[in-house]
Amino acid sequence: MSAEKDWFLINDIDKLDSPALVVYAQRVKANIQTAVNMVKDVRRLRPHIKTHKSPQATQLMIDAGITKFKCATIAEAEILGDCKAKDVLLAYQPIGPKLQRFIAVIKKFPSTKYSCLVDNTNAAKEMAPAFFTEGLTVPVYLDINVGQNRTGIDPEHASALYSLCASLNGIKPVGLHAYDGHIRDADFNIRKEKCDVCFAKVEALKKQIMQNGFEEPVIVAGGSPTFSIHCNRENIECSPGTFIYWDKGYRELCPEQHFLPAALVVTRVISLPGQNRICTDLGHKSIAAENEITRRVYFLNAPELKAVGQSEEHLVLETVPGHQYKTGDIFYGIPVHVCPTIALYERAYIIEDGNVTGEWKNSARDRKITI
Repeated sequence: MSAEKDWFLINDIDKLDSPALVVYAQRVKANIQTAVNMVKDVRRLRPHIKTHKSPQATQLMIDAGITKFKCATIAEAEILGDCKAKDVLLAYQPIGPKLQRFIAVIKKFPSTKYSCLVDNTNAAKEMAPAFFTEGLTVPVYLDINVGQNRTGIDPEHASALYSLCASLNGIKPVGLHAYDGHIRDADFNIRKEKCDVCFAKVEALKKQIMQNGFEEPVIVAGGSPTFSIHCNRENIECSPGTFIYWDKGYRELCPEQHFLPAALVVTRVISLPGQNRICTDLGHKSIAAENEITRRVYFLNAPELKAVGQSEEHLVLETVPGHQYKTGDIFYGIPVHVCPTIALYERAYIIEDGNVTGEWKNSARDRKITI
């Protein structure tokens, strides 16, 4: 499938207004199976659903035997409950109103085992009585800062927090969460070396916790760039997310991971403003724009085009004088960063055998579904 030069072409493309998000279902299924094969034991796979945000994509993973999931928002947690996922880790520390929403999700879906993160004393002391008052004892994973410096507690202080959590009614510490998203070296050997150094800190903490008399904590480790490293460890859960759709950024960064691009944006030429300029309808609102302008999208059927200007509904591209492009021409773009791109679309059009066969709602792009 990946070797087919024009795999992305859509036979009935005239059905789709643009810009549009298109997802190739057969490639999604192939990516899920590749992830399962890499980790070898499906019970060690805890994929993050922040990329696809879709009940239908979630169901494909459940159909493949995946029972554990990770999410970042209450809406994502609700989707997973609605899909009857067995085990869901909210990879976020719920405080304030989010804590009450999380409680509501837990109570709405009693057949799903929910857990969450904690990384400081104040949050633990806020969560525990809130859960206990509702008759709940919620499993918590200590969020360990292994270098991302975004959230988490320093490993050397984590043992005391683990013990504190064990003393509080309403929560029960069960594991450690170590996200190493800062490790993004293109050289796999360097990436692995840095990953191993970070993981050694987590292993040392696990040993200390067990010496303190607790059961062996579950370790949830890594994201996409280090998945190819963590998948070869024993007794840990891996939580990649982007693999299901993949993108150009990770395709370049992680060539050792053989996932297929499965989500593209379709755009049309709408204007010819100059001899060497064309304009498409792929504006800021249609493609993730956090990278500099030439690192947002790559057109599979027009790789020579260079982005030179973008606004809310327009993307201006530079080409050569005397080009043959005309209004109405269609470009198929692979996002450099697919996750925030998905969040810009309420739906994805599903492509099977080159034809549009349906739609998937990106339901969790909303911050609230019902709770």
